[in-house]
Amino acid sequence: MGMEYRHLGQTGLKVSVLSYGAWVTFGNQLDVKDAKGLLSCCRDAGVNFFDNAEVYANGKAEEIMGHAIRELGWKRSDLVISTKLFWGGQGPNDKGLSRKHIVEGLKASLKRLDMDYVDLIYAHRPDTSTPIEETVRAMNWVIDHGYAFYWGTSEWTAQQITEAWDVAHRLDLIGPAMEQPEYNLLAREKVESEYLPLYKRYGLGLTTWSPLASGVFSGKYGRNNIPPNSRFALDNYKNLAQRSLIDEVLNKVDGLKPIAKELGVPLAQLAIAWCASNPRVSSVITGATKEAQVLENMKSLELLPKLTPAILDKIEAVVQSKPKIVDQYR
Repeated sequence: MGMEYRHLGQTGLKVSVLSYGAWVTFGNQLDVKDAKGLLSCCRDAGVNFFDNAEVYANGKAEEIMGHAIRELGWKRSDLVISTKLFWGGQGPNDKGLSRKHIVEGLKASLKRLDMDYVDLIYAHRPDTSTPIEETVRAMNWVIDHGYAFYWGTSEWTAQQITEAWDVAHRLDLIGPAMEQPEYNLLAREKVESEYLPLYKRYGLGLTTWSPLASGVFSGKYGRNNIPPNSRFALDNYKNLAQRSLIDEVLNKVDGLKPIAKELGVPLAQLAIAWCASNPRVSSVITGATKEAQVLENMKSLELLPKLTPAILDKIEAVVQSKPKIVDQYR
């Protein structure tokens, strides 16, 4: 089965339903040679959307991605490249969503990527110390100057996205076309409940991250098996290290394994396909450090037609994570 392409929300842009993100890998674990192999593997599978951010490996991830793409000699118009701005450095004006940082930060990202423009530019987090109007105007400025084609948000609240759209409507400017929230079998509140009114009202598209919940649904963690160098064990995931929480999560993982087995797929493929089965999701951002992982991730596409309502109900019965929907949004 070939790659499926979906419109990014209500825009005319089409993105592969499975995409590749450089978050944990480029610059931290991989060099240009590795990156070329991974990116080629993704392209062969039909991936056209590659996600990055100024903060990933302190800018190194953008440099490696740009370098690899240049060496591969790919046609720029075949690719959808994104980057995200918020944490750009140590100086007082190197972070946040001020006009200064958005313009300077994006120019610096483009230099590292060695590209004239990115397709998508995201506000990597909300910045409560900058007026939303300043951010909306700055995002429009970079679009007007051809540095980016679309702008969006990441991990903003529905309220903040609505404020941005109110400003955009009032000033006759472009509002945020897409949001990049975490979305997986354990994190569903934003996508399935909080953002509900925004899909219709603003045509919000979603590029979601962490389909495996930081590797929980890779199936590699067991009761007595939390590999010391895995992300589950790393310091910034210490908040997961409360025993009861871990037990609850591992029980869900164990409950999903028979469903994956019945479908004849690894658990990770089930978790990724489940994210992509939500029609609101324009693209599920996957990660991989090895080409074999890319191939495994991409096989999730073949599972999509098999995720019948009955199977989805079975999954829900195990994870029991569906958020309560507020009546007025039905």
